[in-house]
Order: sequence, then C-alpha cells, then structure tokens
Amino acid sequence: MYKTTGFLSFFLRRFTGIALVLYLFTHIWVIGSAVSGEEVFNERLDVVQQPGFKIAEIALLAAVFYHGFDGLRLMIVSRFKITDRRKSMLLAALFLTTMLVIAGGIPILLEVFKGKG
Repeated sequence: MYKTTGFLSFFLRRFTGIALVLYLFTHIWVIGSAVSGEEVFNERLDVVQQPGFKIAEIALLAAVFYHGFDGLRLMIVSRFKITDRRKSMLLAALFLTTMLVIAGGIPILLEVFKGKG
C-alpha cells in the first residue's frame, strides 16, 4: 500500500493541504495586524521578509501548484473514469509542479541572494 502512486498522491495532497492551512494562519497573523497600527504591521511584515521565509515561499509555491494539479487530476479521474492513467497523470502533475516551482522560485532566490530579502 505504501509503495503505490495512490498513496503518494494521498500523502502529498494531505501534506500540502496542511501546509496551505498553516500559511493561511500566518497570512492572517500579518494582515490582521494592520488594525493594530502601522508599527505592529511593519514589525510583522519585517519578520516574514527574512530570507528563511523567502525560501518558505518557494515551498508554498510547490504546495499550491501540487495541491491544485492533483485536485484537477482527481476530478478528471473521477469524472471520466480513467483509472488506468492515474500513474501517468500523477507524474504529469509532479512535472508541471516542478517546472512552475522552478520558474517561480528563481526570482525569489535571486532576491534572497542579492540581499533584498
């Protein structure tokens, strides 16, 4: 069971879902501080502008893209009953995720290495 692509898909979907919920709480923590005044908001914004958080943004990209593509894959498999193509569709979702994370992660990494982060 643990060696199947179905389990891999299941595990990654749950993991990315939890990661997205944790990001949502962080996002609310920062944005919600705007009602406490400019100083508090800027302090929290400075915290999330650190290089470690910039690297976490790349992980966030991966979570968003994978979760979205795997959700689409599941809808296609369920709707059109293409169970014989599940593995190749999972690999396609992983490939698309990887390509988009590389494309979106490079500008973030360049910002971190230039010292802007």
